[in-house]
Amino acid sequence: MLRSKDTILAWIQAAPLAVVLLGFLVAPIIMIVIVSFWGATEYSIYPDFQFDNYAFLLTSPVTYTVFFNTFKYALITWAFTLTIGFTVAYFLAFELRSLKWQIALFLICTIPFWTSNIIRMISWIPFLGRNGIANQTLISWGVIDEPLDWLLFSDFSVILAFVHLYTLFMVVPIFNSMMRIDRSLIEAARDSGATGFQTLWNVIIPLCKPGIMIGTIFVVTLVMGDFITVRFMSGSQRANVGRLISNDISLLQYPSASATAVVLLCTVLLVIAILLRFVDIRKEL
Repeated sequence: MLRSKDTILAWIQAAPLAVVLLGFLVAPIIMIVIVSFWGATEYSIYPDFQFDNYAFLLTSPVTYTVFFNTFKYALITWAFTLTIGFTVAYFLAFELRSLKWQIALFLICTIPFWTSNIIRMISWIPFLGRNGIANQTLISWGVIDEPLDWLLFSDFSVILAFVHLYTLFMVVPIFNSMMRIDRSLIEAARDSGATGFQTLWNVIIPLCKPGIMIGTIFVVTLVMGDFITVRFMSGSQRANVGRLISNDISLLQYPSASATAVVLLCTVLLVIAILLRFVDIRKEL
């Protein structure tokens, strides 16, 4: 009888969160899936059950080009954010002995996130422009003779903005993992004659895998779903899946946009499922 009351109490306690998840997460996804099977003309949308949207999406060469660009942005951004994030986290966790300095410098890393993503992103435009600070500085130093056009409205500017926006999402989980490492393990490795690189490769990195994986999931999913950064930083000359969805919505082609969103969701879930097979992130949660 007591166990039954505990079960009922547990369900009552979980009910508010379950309602929120069902109303704001599950229900919208179900609606998107339903609309993805509807039909559309130039002037109207009509309820139906057809696979025309998916057939057009999966047979169009544009789709594969856009998905390739999306994975390209995600992979390159992941590589840079991992390198920068791991370096920053390592410095904060192991090079600084004072907890006060660790907290202070970590908070400094979060200062750019006190402003809007869009403001931080478009702040690169006057810096990277043809007559911007970067080109003018390089010309004044004699490094180049004329402005570089590829600094802005290119893949370079898109990836630079992504790295700027999402590096902290890699720093935080890796730093959290490093702070949990028992320092006696590092001392034992050094006492055994291990070099700094051997200690890093055989002790620190394996123990940081959950944090690296959490950061990877954050960065990859955010980049794959982002569209405003690609639009602004490429000057509308590049596209990813998010931009494809945004364009369909602007044209009121909601069934087509829903089908693309469903395919993107399945792709992201597949990527996450593959990543989770390499490490158990429940140790970090």
